[in-house]
Amino acid sequence: MAFDEYDDYEQSELVQKWLRENGMSIVVGIAIGLVGIFGWQQWKQHQVRNESVASQLYQQVHIALESGKSDVAAQLTDRLTTNYAKSPYAVFAVSDRARQQVKDKQLDKAEASLVWAESHAVPPPLKALSQLRLAQVELARGDGPSALATLDRMPADSLQALAQELRGDALVKLGRSDDARKAYEAALSTLSNDAPQRGALQMKLDDLAVAGKQGA
Repeated sequence: MAFDEYDDYEQSELVQKWLRENGMSIVVGIAIGLVGIFGWQQWKQHQVRNESVASQLYQQVHIALESGKSDVAAQLTDRLTTNYAKSPYAVFAVSDRARQQVKDKQLDKAEASLVWAESHAVPPPLKALSQLRLAQVELARGDGPSALATLDRMPADSLQALAQELRGDALVKLGRSDDARKAYEAALSTLSNDAPQRGALQMKLDDLAVAGKQGA
């Protein structure tokens, strides 16, 4: 029993000594931890508020576009890109602006918009979609090599059918029929038998076959 009491006493002394030597660091550590937790919560709340505001701005962009108020939509989009550049809603708004610029035949502006969208898109699916749209505009501008380079940046498992079909289109423009055929076939292989895109893809393959026979 005496040994147990001695051990308890020794442990108590050791604990008190350790607390005297390290007590302040423990208090500081706890304080830092609490500040960290509080700061994290504050940061998360700030992020939620930012996303909420960005979402509302994006809804206003849509309303403005549907009302034909392109100037208002442009101003709202600029607010999103300036103040909420890290939000997916900013990327959505810029992508919508690029779509309108394509309709207005302002392909150079559309390309610049989509370059911004690609560089600011964080979620992989959103980045891949931005890259696909950028490649489409680059090809529309007649820049096949840039379109292929943009498609090369896309993950292999992202939007495979669309990406491979567009790759085939770019390769056709560059006179690389054999490579284009492989791209179209790769696109077809990812589609189900009842996919509506299969018809257009098959026509492109058939056109390549006809062109090949004529050139033989």
